Amino acid sequence: MFRDRTDAGRKLAFALASYKGQPVVVYALPRGGVVVGAEVARFLEAPLDLIVVRKIGHPLQPEYAIGAVAEDGYVITNPDEAAAFDDSWLAGAAAAALTEAKRRRAVFLQGSAPVPVKDKIAVVIDDGLATGLTMLAAIHEIRKRLPARIVVAVPVAAHDIAARLRAEVDDLVVLCVPSGWFGAIGAMYENFDQVGDEEVIATYASVQACPPRPRLC
Repeated sequence: MFRDRTDAGRKLAFALASYKGQPVVVYALPRGGVVVGAEVARFLEAPLDLIVVRKIGHPLQPEYAIGAVAEDGYVITNPDEAAAFDDSWLAGAAAAALTEAKRRRAVFLQGSAPVPVKDKIAVVIDDGLATGLTMLAAIHEIRKRLPARIVVAVPVAAHDIAARLRAEVDDLVVLCVPSGWFGAIGAMYENFDQVGDEEVIATYASVQACPPRPRLC
């Protein structure tokens, strides 16, 4: 288990040591992925950017994703789960998710321009993957920016999701892949408190404040 997201981020950073000194841009998925991604960005001495995708939650269990929306409106769903809902509900849920993604981008980044990643290595971070749908939406968004390589790195991922992602990206780094169902991502953390908007903003700002050699801050 990980003590918290900071602990997970530091351990994940060491697993990514081979990328230190290379042209890397670290992308974190808000909210929880930002705490993990900040530790990776500091260790790799790489710029941190956010990729703001939003899950479409099951109406009876909002934390469980049946789909996800990228910033350009691209929608990915779990076909088996989505089949239980009519198209109009899915369209409305996707529109609401996209509106929230745009709100979060405005709040978190406050007008900061995206970090150019063309011909560089995009390292995409989250605090864990259960369904993997938000990560797949993030990969879609980043691929349009023409990086040389896409690397997905997470502390924990479900076994089937890890297998699927290996076929989608150039490198996959996962510290823990339970062989069976492990429940919610939070079950792998001693402390998995919700990350608020203020913490995202402060964490992102702390990395931006010392871009050349973050370990000196």
